[in-house]
Amino acid sequence: MNLTDFTIRMASREDASIILNFIKELAAYEKMTEEVVATEASLIDSLFVKKQAEVLIGERKGEPVGFALFFHNYSTFLGKAGIYLEDFFVLEPYRGNGYGKALFQEVARIATERGCERMEWFCLDWNEPSIQFYKAQGAFPMDEWTVYRLTGEELTKFSKNNE
Repeated sequence: MNLTDFTIRMASREDASIILNFIKELAAYEKMTEEVVATEASLIDSLFVKKQAEVLIGERKGEPVGFALFFHNYSTFLGKAGIYLEDFFVLEPYRGNGYGKALFQEVARIATERGCERMEWFCLDWNEPSIQFYKAQGAFPMDEWTVYRLTGEELTKFSKNNE
């Protein structure tokens, strides 16, 4: 694998349109395009004003080909922060060149550099290529856990339940 033409950098405010494009490409791959409501303005606000997450951009010869969006979570059992990898994606024509592995490794490097004890993420059950990639890196599924979520109207309704 020749990664001499591949670089990874932290995203900046000026990358909002690139990040949004990656989000849309990922949503199309996951057959969830209709769920994307993010805008360049909302990304600028959450990522670069409020600093709620961080983004790495992977570039081949200066051209963005992949991204990883992550933020800190916390383990009360460990008493330490971890890294939650929200999104990780490489454009289809660039897969199989080691770019995804390099991006994934960079998130892991950041996690260890910051003293994090774990790195976690979700993967769709049908996404066999990703599952195989993650397992090849030594990751394992958390089979005994189920993800629960409150969103939109239900979240708002519940938050005001005692009023």
